[in-house]
Amino acid sequence: MAASAIVFVIAAATILAALGFEHIGGYAPCPLCLDERLAYYFGVPASALAFLLARNHATGPARILLLLVALAFLANTVGGVYHSGIEWKWWPGPTACSGGFDLKWGEGGIVDTPIIRCDEASWRFLWLSFAGWNALISAFLAVVAAWGAAQKR
Repeated sequence: MAASAIVFVIAAATILAALGFEHIGGYAPCPLCLDERLAYYFGVPASALAFLLARNHATGPARILLLLVALAFLANTVGGVYHSGIEWKWWPGPTACSGGFDLKWGEGGIVDTPIIRCDEASWRFLWLSFAGWNALISAFLAVVAAWGAAQKR
């Protein structure tokens, strides 16, 4: 029960911070950033449901949900590391958001829409970008959720 509460609080705070950076701070997310939010959109309600299930002594379903949350955040950790590697130029990113495409005038109906690049970190704190922090937080959440799923009660 404690693991689901920890995952819920940290995951909710993280996605709210990401949305705050976007809507209040003006940091537009790239396509990879948006993909990395999916684990949070699943993990927040799923961990809340796991908490409620565990509280009502339905530990089996709660453990299964926490396992799914752990897998989602493990996959998100991989996505965050991949995205961070693109930003550090360790490997190439998708051509759709890493500058590897050539857009000609009149194609796609885009006039003044900026293209948010996946290969440029828009912000860093303690040498980590949003993607790097996401990888660390997702790894922590995956471990906590897996620990909770492994508990007998």
